[in-house]
Amino acid sequence: MTRKSLPMTPELQDYLVAHGTPPDDVQQALIEETAAMGDIARLQIAPEQGALLTMLTALVGARFAVEVGTFTGYSSIAIARGLAEDGELLCCDINAEWTSVARRYWERAGVEDRIDLRIAPAIETLHSLPLDPVIDLAFLDADKPGYIDYWEALVPRLRPGGLIVVDNVLFYGEVVDLPNASESGLAIHAFNEHVLRDDRMELVMLPIADGLTVARKK
Repeated sequence: MTRKSLPMTPELQDYLVAHGTPPDDVQQALIEETAAMGDIARLQIAPEQGALLTMLTALVGARFAVEVGTFTGYSSIAIARGLAEDGELLCCDINAEWTSVARRYWERAGVEDRIDLRIAPAIETLHSLPLDPVIDLAFLDADKPGYIDYWEALVPRLRPGGLIVVDNVLFYGEVVDLPNASESGLAIHAFNEHVLRDDRMELVMLPIADGLTVARKK
């Protein structure tokens, strides 16, 4: 097999971001405020992931999207901007402090009227949704041991042709270094094997940032 992926150096990533739709002033301010929070800032998605989320949301014509794991709001802004004119994004998170930052930036980005934030365990919020397949797009970026449960709650509610986008599916390379993997790394490995066997979905795993799986319901 010919290996065509390049190691992503900082210089190449800067070039990649500069040659796609870049963060606007609101997103850049959010990146900087989140970075000032310290190590926890690693939970924020990369700018190129945000641009891809906006594009995917628009491509599927999403009117109802779900996000599991909101943090300070970068990914939710990206999704909300791709929604159809009458679209809605349901955000699931348990941290009121981090999402208070998100609320401020939703207002600055002009998307706050499209977002419904539920502060509660995400699995409870997902199970409260009707089983009708009404979700057009879902983004999963939360606690890694919960990924399989979130997946199983989302797939039945996802319409045919709808997408689930999953972050951190390479988990810092731990998925191929299982003897040294953390609890989260092992959970992601188990999740990846689980979705690979799910014949309801077709998958592609992309080497973007920490790995991104895009799954389409058949």
